[in-house]
Amino acid sequence: MSASTTYTATSKLHGQEPLDQEIEHIIRESKNITIKSGTESALYGPDPEGLKILPEPSRERLEASGVDLSKGYPERPDKSKVPVYLDEAFAIRNEDYPYIERGKNADPEKNALLGAAKEVNDLTKHIGTEIVGLQLADLNDKQKDELALLVAERVVVFFREQKLSVPKQLELGAYWGQVEKHIQTTQVPGFPGTTVIWVDYRRKNGLNMTYKNTNLGNWDASKHGSSGNQVWHADLVHEHQPAGITHLHLDAIPNEGGDTLWASGYAAYDKLSEEMKRFLDGKKVVVFSAHSYLDRNDPFGGPKRIERVHPLVRTHPATGWKSLFVNRAMTRKIIGLSPVESDVILNYLFDVYEKNADIQVRFKWGPQKPGYGTWYQSHFFG
Repeated sequence: MSASTTYTATSKLHGQEPLDQEIEHIIRESKNITIKSGTESALYGPDPEGLKILPEPSRERLEASGVDLSKGYPERPDKSKVPVYLDEAFAIRNEDYPYIERGKNADPEKNALLGAAKEVNDLTKHIGTEIVGLQLADLNDKQKDELALLVAERVVVFFREQKLSVPKQLELGAYWGQVEKHIQTTQVPGFPGTTVIWVDYRRKNGLNMTYKNTNLGNWDASKHGSSGNQVWHADLVHEHQPAGITHLHLDAIPNEGGDTLWASGYAAYDKLSEEMKRFLDGKKVVVFSAHSYLDRNDPFGGPKRIERVHPLVRTHPATGWKSLFVNRAMTRKIIGLSPVESDVILNYLFDVYEKNADIQVRFKWGPQKPGYGTWYQSHFFG
């Protein structure tokens, strides 16, 4: 006859400390356990190995921006600050914070912004505009407000060949709202809030990047997982206040590939029948985080994700336009419907985004010309 012992979150091992604290201590102290996503190194701080593969255009921009590369690049997350437990992660930015919707009172004609450009090219009917002949670093406040409105209307706006320093990029972000400081991702050393997206670096550290198409059929990313390059998604939808504007600056661009796709949530909503719109208006969805954590009350129950409830249809405060707020990678269910009903409707809505090319834009960045894109994350998935 065998005996088993069940511990609760307040039980003690070895009589030293509560179980949840002891587990956290083991995770934080072990060099063989990582609490970040993927399979990146469990070490933290600037990475000297990253400098060995840093592309020259990136190095030039970083050094010109005053970034200290003497200890390495990029800055890896501080393991002591990455949440282990679900309640800790849920508490991050879990409050209302005031912000100014810069596009709301901007000139609808956007004369200050568009009048200063050499060219303004709408890339498709519903989504995507490229502005030629403007440097983002030189915009005045009136032009920044008009850019916020243009982004709200066109979902994604592109600028090529920008001379934009890292501090100036952060300054632009702070003008439009609170800069999100992601404690679980690599950053530019000395500039928290500037997340480094670097596929070659992640591959070097063991991340298995695959390019199979998981969008075909009714793929359930919430059950089977995905990478950002596999499934249409929007970042940080699980937050109390999801991101408004995200801006991306490309330092180095491959000679082929590297294209990025976006889809318009406005146009996706407009494709629905009036009866379907009436059915969906007022509905709420459960969305979840990309990162997983332990449940303090059930630490041996396996990793769990943050879940939060948001409206399925959102209205933009600057335009007044309605947009679908669902994405295959991070939407779990529609509240109030049975699992079967929810799955059927969500997979249909995912397909509206993913299978209608007329509401999408595909942008080719290069080659070898640093570009800069700005888009409203709440209203597209790419």
